[in-house]
Order: sequence, then C-alpha cells, then structure tokens
Amino acid sequence: MSAWQPLPDDLPPEVRHFVEQVRLLKDRTGLSLAALGARTAYSKSSWQRYLNATQPPPRQAIAALCRVAGLTPADAERFAVRRELAVQVWPRPPAPDPAKPDQQGEADGGDGVYEEEVPTLPWWVESRSGSGGASEASGGKSVDSSRRVLLVAVLLAVVLALVTVVGAVAFG
Repeated sequence: MSAWQPLPDDLPPEVRHFVEQVRLLKDRTGLSLAALGARTAYSKSSWQRYLNATQPPPRQAIAALCRVAGLTPADAERFAVRRELAVQVWPRPPAPDPAKPDQQGEADGGDGVYEEEVPTLPWWVESRSGSGGASEASGGKSVDSSRRVLLVAVLLAVVLALVTVVGAVAFG
C-alpha cells in the first residue's frame, strides 16, 4: 500500500471518505501514478492533486480509474455518486486578488470555481463516455484501438506499395 500524505484536518467528511476510497482503488490497481496517468489520459500531477484532495477529480478521471481497476458498472456508478456528493462540499480555493492581475489559480478557472479537466486523448482512442458514439453507430461493436492502429498501418502500407508499383511502371 502507498504511503499517502495525510489529508487536511478541515476536509469535509464526504470529501475525506471519497478521497480515501479513491486512494484504496488506486492502490488496488497496483499502478504507480505515472502508469495510472498513462492508462487514464490524466497526468501523474493531476492524480497527485486528486489523491491529495487539493482538487476534485473530473467525472471522466473517476470513470477511467474504475475501468482500469476492473470495477463492475454498479460499483463504478457508486464511485460516480460518491464523487458528486464530495464535489458539492469540496473546499474552494480563494478567489485571486484583483490587485494582482498575474495571479491565476492552477486548479481553478481563476474565480475559485473548479473546472472539469478534459484529457487529451490520442486520435486512435475512441471516447466511450457518451451515448450514441462510434461504437453504437457501428452496430454496437466497439473497435479496439490497437486494431484501429493496425488497420491504418496496413492501409498505409498497401497505398505505399501501389504508389511504388505505379511509379516503377510509369518511369520504367
């Protein structure tokens, strides 16, 4: 089990319980923060903020952690509900001082209100968060991202071979 930083004493009980549960789930995966970041599209530093209760995790981050940990949909839904309850009472950072225009909070939008972080996903990773996505449009079958990359690589190899043959025939 990881040696976690102690949580702040003034943390609301809902937030404390949620963060402790997320820490246990993260430990259950056996992944380091860097490996968790690579598997969830959220950086190591983002996970550090979430797991030390300095910033509430976005919905998508918790969904990704639940997926990596192999939770059932019902258990993942429980984590989503815990997150919603915690976010409602999560301590907000103080608003920046208007006398200092260069002051901008790292974790918030500058007005003391947290914004949802949206991970930057590679083009070949399909978003599974919304309904009616590409997997449902293709008859309910989801396409594995590694298969998609392989398909693109094969198509590029075929096109390159055809261009080579046409070039050899045309220019003798």
